[in-house]
Amino acid sequence: MNGAGAGDAAGPARRNPRQRASDGERHLLGLESRRLAWLQGGHYNRRVALRNMDFSPTTIPDVLLVRPKVFQDDRGFFVETYRADTFAAAGVRAAFVQDNHSGSHQTALRGLHYQVQHTQGKLVRIVAGEVFDVAVDLRRSSPTFGHWVGVHLTSENRHMLWVPPGFAHGFYTLSDWAEVVYKVTDVYAPEWERTLAWDDPAVGIAWPLIDGQPPTLSAKDAAGKRLPAAETFA
Repeated sequence: MNGAGAGDAAGPARRNPRQRASDGERHLLGLESRRLAWLQGGHYNRRVALRNMDFSPTTIPDVLLVRPKVFQDDRGFFVETYRADTFAAAGVRAAFVQDNHSGSHQTALRGLHYQVQHTQGKLVRIVAGEVFDVAVDLRRSSPTFGHWVGVHLTSENRHMLWVPPGFAHGFYTLSDWAEVVYKVTDVYAPEWERTLAWDDPAVGIAWPLIDGQPPTLSAKDAAGKRLPAAETFA
């Protein structure tokens, strides 16, 4: 018999995997909305939230150098690399949705990348080696439009860089090998990704190139556009 039996009729309705995924996504979005509402409402102790991290404005004030407190003993170390109320207390109310991890050989330069839609804020840190990390302001309404800031991030200093949406970002690898881990506020959208030329004279980034030699680039990054021809933000 082709019809459903009595046991089938009494059982719960089955949902396909796509529907279950949608339910899970809605649940996560609901949790994230409640978390952001809690943070925006200021329901935390700002002094306590900031006790384990120092946030310092760079020469572009919206780009922050983050210095987490490192707890060390005979066993090794412990460090908080992200905590929502700590960042909210410092004015960074970001909802991170994706983590990325890249490894690069010495002289590799990645960037300068940004997305014109699904714009991304990035929290960048190093888990191995050393890089020179750079952000370029692409917000036309900003007094620092076209300006850049660069910092040395290493696995030893454990500093992090907060790069808000509206910036191009990239880094140059100084150590034999470096691994970069960064959190982003929107998903990777290759159709909206753009590349600013790493050597644009209008921007004038002072890259600490080893022996003054050109960096190792991907074909995409080698074809980056200069600022006058690049898509920018309002």
